Amino acid sequence: MYKVVLDVMGGDLAPLSTLKGAQLALQKFPDLHLCLVGKKSVLKDFEGLKRVSLYYTEEVVGMEESPKDVLKKKKDASIFKGLEILKSGEAQAFVSAGNSGAVVAGAIFILGRLEGVRRPAIATLIPSLKDPFVLIDAGANVDSKPFDLFQFGVMGSIFIEKIWKRKNPKIALLSIGEESGKGNILVKKAHQLFINSDLNYLGNIESKDIFRGEIDVVVCDGFIGNICLKLSEGLAEVILEMLKNEVKNSFLYLLGMRLAEGAIKNFKKKA
Repeated sequence: MYKVVLDVMGGDLAPLSTLKGAQLALQKFPDLHLCLVGKKSVLKDFEGLKRVSLYYTEEVVGMEESPKDVLKKKKDASIFKGLEILKSGEAQAFVSAGNSGAVVAGAIFILGRLEGVRRPAIATLIPSLKDPFVLIDAGANVDSKPFDLFQFGVMGSIFIEKIWKRKNPKIALLSIGEESGKGNILVKKAHQLFINSDLNYLGNIESKDIFRGEIDVVVCDGFIGNICLKLSEGLAEVILEMLKNEVKNSFLYLLGMRLAEGAIKNFKKKA
C-alpha cells in the first residue's frame, strides 16, 4: 500500500479539483492510501472512508503570497503540514498544485536537500511526438549558475531513468542554437560541464525541437523554463480555441469534428 499526501487546498481550482482528483485516484489505484490535508469543512465527505487519512488545518497559502513570509506566518498551512507528514515517514510522496515557491521553500526548510545538491529544481513532464520528456528547471530558480544547470541535468536524468525506466537518458541544454558556441555565458559554461561528464549529453537544443521527442531531459534555468512552459500551455489553449472557432463556420466541419471526437479526446489526454 502506497501512502501519498495531497494538499487539498493548493491550486487555482482547489478544493473542487483536488477533491475530484482524490476520488478518481482512489478509484483507479486500489493499492493507494491518501493522506488529505485541508480545512475540516472541505474534507467532511471523506470522513470514515477506507484508504483515507484526514489531517485538518485552517491555514492556506495563497497563490500570490511570498514563500518567505508564509514560512514565518503560516507554519501550519496545508503545504507545510503535508511536508511534515512526509518527513515523519507516514507517507512516501507529497502532491500539491499550490504556490510552487512555497512548496520549494517548504521542501528545503522541512525536508532538506540531498547531500551535494546546491539547489532544488522543478521538473515538469511535457508531451512530445514520442514519449514525454522532462523540462528542468521549470521555475524554482530564476537565477542559476553553470553548476546548477549541470546538477539539474543529473537530477532529471535520474528521474527519467528510475521512474520512467529509460536507460542512459539523452540530455540537452536549451539554447538559441544547436552549435556549441551558441548561448549566453551561463549556457556555454554549463555546456562544458556536461561535455566533460559521463552523462549522455547530446549538446544544445532549440526550443522548436524539444517537442519532437528525441531528448529525454531538457535543461535550462528556472526563468527560461517557466517562460517556455507557460508559452506552451498558452499556445495549446489558443490552437484549440482557434480550431473550435473555425469549426463553427461550417456544418461539414462540425460533422468532421464529431467523427474525429475520439481522436481529439486522445489528443487532449496526451497534451
